[in-house]
Amino acid sequence: LMQIRQTIIIFYEDRNFQGRSYECMSDCSDMSSYLSRCNSCRVENGCFMVYDRPNYMGNQYFLRRGEYSDYMSFGMSDSIRSCRLIPQHRGSYRMRIYERENFQGPNHELMDDCDNIMDRYSLSDCQSCNVIDGHWLMYEQPHYRGRMVYLRPGEYRSMRDIGYSGMRLSSARRIMDSC
Repeated sequence: LMQIRQTIIIFYEDRNFQGRSYECMSDCSDMSSYLSRCNSCRVENGCFMVYDRPNYMGNQYFLRRGEYSDYMSFGMSDSIRSCRLIPQHRGSYRMRIYERENFQGPNHELMDDCDNIMDRYSLSDCQSCNVIDGHWLMYEQPHYRGRMVYLRPGEYRSMRDIGYSGMRLSSARRIMDSC
């Protein structure tokens, strides 16, 4: 029988895993309920998105199993304010991307990673999408660089609605089971 390991992230008030800590096994919309600040964390198992604002807003960062002794070590400029557990997904990955909001304009279906949406599909932008299967990361720049946004299965009529106005999404990657 395969043992199922609990998905856990531990947050610490200070850098280098010092100060008060909070162990989290699911989504947390506001870390200030548990810690006055959060400057380091340790992912024991699984994958998480962490955010620099409460309620899963602001800049987002993808963390997999490992130690993060300082929030700046993964590019964050401020303390972690909220986090979201990324569930394991087994099976296919499908996402339809649209050039304009409300599922308008030219569109394409993605089933695997795409390092440059504009080049591969001749889309000038990606302003809405429908995630049919799997969990995805979309990036501001080609080749999985720049700011990122986590997309769960569901309809996204406007990237502006999830806090990404003015941000062009240029590459997409599946979040695989290797977390």
